[in-house]
Amino acid sequence: MNKVVTKFGGSSLADASQFKKVKEVILADDARRYVIPSAPGKRHGKDTKITDLLYLCHMHVETGISLEDVFKHIEERYTGIVNDLGLDLDISTYLDVVKKDIEDGASKDYAASRGEYLNGIILANYLGYDFVDAKEVILFHEDGTLNSEETNKRLKDKLCKIERAVIPGFYGADEQGEIITFSRGGSDVTGSLVAASINADLYENWTDVSGFLMADPRIVENPKTIGKITYKELRELSYMGASVLHEEAIFPVKEAGIPINIKNTNSPEDKGTIIVQDTENEKCKTITGIAGKKNFTVISIEKAMMNNELGFCRKVLSILEMNNISFENMPAGIDTVCLVIADSELNKKKDIVIEEIRRSCDPDSIVVHPNMAMIATVGKGMAKNKGVAAKVFGALAKANINIRMIDQGSSEMNILVGIENEDFERAIKSIYSAFN
Repeated sequence: MNKVVTKFGGSSLADASQFKKVKEVILADDARRYVIPSAPGKRHGKDTKITDLLYLCHMHVETGISLEDVFKHIEERYTGIVNDLGLDLDISTYLDVVKKDIEDGASKDYAASRGEYLNGIILANYLGYDFVDAKEVILFHEDGTLNSEETNKRLKDKLCKIERAVIPGFYGADEQGEIITFSRGGSDVTGSLVAASINADLYENWTDVSGFLMADPRIVENPKTIGKITYKELRELSYMGASVLHEEAIFPVKEAGIPINIKNTNSPEDKGTIIVQDTENEKCKTITGIAGKKNFTVISIEKAMMNNELGFCRKVLSILEMNNISFENMPAGIDTVCLVIADSELNKKKDIVIEEIRRSCDPDSIVVHPNMAMIATVGKGMAKNKGVAAKVFGALAKANINIRMIDQGSSEMNILVGIENEDFERAIKSIYSAFN
């Protein structure tokens, strides 16, 4: 029997009508045996996510303010879902426990996790599936990092005895039973861990969009949907700011060779985007997607015969390390090396870093380029097609956009360009148009 793990985002479970759509999706394929729900998301633009309300409850208690008014909204939300679905479930008992725990000083992680927990209880009741509390199967180390080995073992042992189950996303527990959450978007990680543990045939991630788009729709009008993408391409795009899967969610299923299908709960007939290990034997599109980020500073260091000076780059990087600064990119030539650093990382340390580079490395010159943006054009098909770089640079030249920096990885999967912040949107539009 095929095994499919399905994860549903907050928008897919925002209210009773969305719950009904989710049930239809699950029942449409008998292979969908394990379901991972998020907490209820926004029902409309001015609505508030349940998780945000729970964080607010915790904050109120910490500052000595009553949580009554905020928690009332949470109660109304869950009670409304249960009543509208006509379930024989006393949700108020569960809500009372959560409220008392938060009032009694429960942790921030505990408070945040209750959105998924309560939604999981409701969904399990609605589907007639077993409920598996994530704290029993998702284990964290004392330092808050995931205990992957023990988690995999617990999930295997538990789910091999259960035909169909709902496992709430986003949280687990440490060895003392204290609730620990993943970072935001962590339900994706839970789904991935479950899929890997049972060696699922497919991991479906249901949301409110029909897959990933080739470019940001806020910049490019009606960008095309990406039909198929490799894990490597996905990582490149997500690293450069594309709003895709939670980064940690990729690794468990990638290692197990399990494909991920991004689907739309509101349009289940759409094919969505399939994420696979490789597309070796398939014809690849030249360009898979375009993504980028603003607000970088480029520090350009020049020194004659730099290539002959042992340990030059090591000195530069050690200065960044001492100042607790990570860099995004480091293109280098014979006599030059550039550091691409996010402004948020550099913060108020720029002058200190430059002074330390001057003192330690004795460069001929240091030039600082602020207000820079980085754009990545990503596609596995680049390596098999001629003139891709020329097409990218030609599109930017036609748009009268000056390129300040160029970098291409050895995999020939991406071309990275540095441009001025003010040219960011025009650059993405130009590159997209050149390939579509």
